[in-house]
Amino acid sequence: MNSYLKHDEWCIIEEEFVPENTRASESIFSIGNGAMGQRANFEEKYSGSTLQGSYIGGVYYPDKTRVGWWKNGYPEYFAKVINSTNWIGINVFINGDELDLFTCKVENFRRVLNMKEGYLERSFICEMKNGVKLAVKSVRFLSMVDTEIGAIRYSVKPLNSNAKVEFKPYLDADVRNEDSNYGEKFWTVVDVKGSNAFSYIISHTKKLDFYVGHAMCSIVTKNGKVEEINPLVSSTSMYVDNSFASEVKAGEEIVITKYAAVISNLNHEKDTFPGVLQKLIDGAVKKGFDKLFAEQKEAWAEIWNHSDITIDGDVAAQQGIRFNIFQLSQTYTGKDERLNIGPKGFTGEKYGGSTYWDTEAYCLPFYMVTHGQKVARQLLLYRYKQLGKAIENAQKLGYKDGAALYPMVTMNGEECHNEWEITFEEIHRNGAIAFAIYNYVRYTGDKNYLVNYGLEVLIGIARFWAQRVNFSEKKGKYVMLGVTGPNEYENNVNNNWYTSKIACWCMEYADEVALYVKSTDAAQFGQLVKKVNFKEQDEIKHWREIRNNMFFPVDEKQNIFLQQEGYLDKEQILVKDLASSERPLNQKWSWDRILRSCFIKQADVLQGLYFLEDRFDTETIRRNYEFYEARTVHESSLSPCVHSVLASRIGNVDKAYELYLRTARLDLDDYNNEVKEGLHITSMAGTWISIVEGFGGMRIRNNMLNFNPLISNKWKSYSFKVWFRESVLKVVVSNADVIIHNEKGEKISIRVYGNEHSIDAGKTLKISVQNQQFS
Repeated sequence: MNSYLKHDEWCIIEEEFVPENTRASESIFSIGNGAMGQRANFEEKYSGSTLQGSYIGGVYYPDKTRVGWWKNGYPEYFAKVINSTNWIGINVFINGDELDLFTCKVENFRRVLNMKEGYLERSFICEMKNGVKLAVKSVRFLSMVDTEIGAIRYSVKPLNSNAKVEFKPYLDADVRNEDSNYGEKFWTVVDVKGSNAFSYIISHTKKLDFYVGHAMCSIVTKNGKVEEINPLVSSTSMYVDNSFASEVKAGEEIVITKYAAVISNLNHEKDTFPGVLQKLIDGAVKKGFDKLFAEQKEAWAEIWNHSDITIDGDVAAQQGIRFNIFQLSQTYTGKDERLNIGPKGFTGEKYGGSTYWDTEAYCLPFYMVTHGQKVARQLLLYRYKQLGKAIENAQKLGYKDGAALYPMVTMNGEECHNEWEITFEEIHRNGAIAFAIYNYVRYTGDKNYLVNYGLEVLIGIARFWAQRVNFSEKKGKYVMLGVTGPNEYENNVNNNWYTSKIACWCMEYADEVALYVKSTDAAQFGQLVKKVNFKEQDEIKHWREIRNNMFFPVDEKQNIFLQQEGYLDKEQILVKDLASSERPLNQKWSWDRILRSCFIKQADVLQGLYFLEDRFDTETIRRNYEFYEARTVHESSLSPCVHSVLASRIGNVDKAYELYLRTARLDLDDYNNEVKEGLHITSMAGTWISIVEGFGGMRIRNNMLNFNPLISNKWKSYSFKVWFRESVLKVVVSNADVIIHNEKGEKISIRVYGNEHSIDAGKTLKISVQNQQFS
């Protein structure tokens, strides 16, 4: 852990300049607006270790796969979230010497990510090598209203002498991805224009056909008045800058406001780029920084109005949940159906791709409950539109007859992950796609989705599972061989309990939905039968046979589900007996040692108990939870939240809190020493789940909202909002009461602690916690 950030309810605050923390802070203080994002790089030059990162939603590069030994079925490329033109740069010169915090003496450094209003602020005092002492302050944001606009206000005040201050705002397209497999640069510049009022660069990816355009315009003021400076213009084949120079007296403040526009051919024809960029810049300048900033604050106020979670009495926990909600909300807004939620969002390059199973397993509940049915439906339609590619992915591995295998990593539906034990074996991802459909329908009641889209996906997934198993004559059962479960610290195992369980559930759900669609809309069902050549009776009969005869490993002595066959052959060492110097295992141990150990990277059996909780009694959940939690190192960001929810489910409030804090502050406190590579955006939704489904006990049962709230003794109260169909409920939980207010919608019936209640529109339900039976 590296806990160097100040605890605050609404802000992330860094109060000391420590070069060793720079890359981590660049991730943590990242900003975005759903369409693009920017790491928290300094505007001025920084010669220390840094990862400059500016990313545009939907723009990627098919980097040729790099593996030690090629295997049939490998993807030919690994899709990279592509680092784009550096638009934030403002080089600063004081009496001819360049400002660089790596070489200056720095005092009073302070960096603040204001999550309530959506902006990044930085200030410091520094002494240059030439002896000039400066006070510097910058504010920047990416507009949530005008999502192709970014704005920066950067001020310099000489403190101990008069100085010539020169600003050089620039655009630099000569960038590279740090994770490029072969050190290749991904861009070629097709047009550069520099002028004293408006400059731009248009770039094209060397593969595929992505075009992006970046433009800038800067205005300089001194003591609040515009400086009439005719800037010098300089450009090369991949770079353009303006140079503004002014004599500034000690104590005077000179400010440069830089407006930037960022576009791509996803939204504009490339031939129109110069005109579009000019129009965007003119519009931003006309509005001005203050109006853009005011709109930004209003937009974030609305986001927080429906998504905020409050925790009274625990600032670290409060800061953690708001940081996670903030990053999720600036990564994905649901406005563009072509976009999805990458594991690093716009904060780094590791993992590549834009879509993992994380979206369906973890992110969908957050967006569904806080942003509404439309946004959640967009996430499902994204996968429906890629069903053809999922079928192609399965065909490459030898499957047939419309079997669909959704990719582990993708940009366009095509698999682009290049580790064999993931690409070929971590097939449980198919189950998350199906479960997301089920989760969406039970929550929204939108069964039309099943008729028009869902069943087609479910048939493809069920067909895959039916072909992936084989019948074992020795066991007299169907088995699932050579898989990797969610616990990636064990590869190529047989009969992983979770993978087999979710496979059977998928076939069961496909069976159920087929019967529903057939009885509800026979015409639509008939068209689908023809479209996918669905042999209804034969296929459903086969699915049922597999489900009824699947082998599941268990340990009868301890009465637990075994993670996979042979798991108990491993030496059983508990996490509490590991020395802290051995952690994280993936950075300290050889892969051979990890694979032979009993240690679990992330929830595996417990993932199945979380998804299919209604099928297991409390004692079954408790036995398996206590066994596997003791062996789980939580070195996946996706793990602590599931464990926290299940700890709440069995009434272990202290453990639920411990794991909540771990998931909420995973990046803020850098638990796994990897935040420098980017934030864990998708797992941040698990933090929200830990509160709403964990402590809040929210479930959908029999088409009705259920709550079984509990509270940590470290908290005075907590609250969250739930957008359920046509109603918006605010839930407040304290040690004394559960208060639920029906903020929007008609009268609604809910259950709290197993008892049914009705709440009229605008009315409040108050229930005493004393003597309530948690169920």
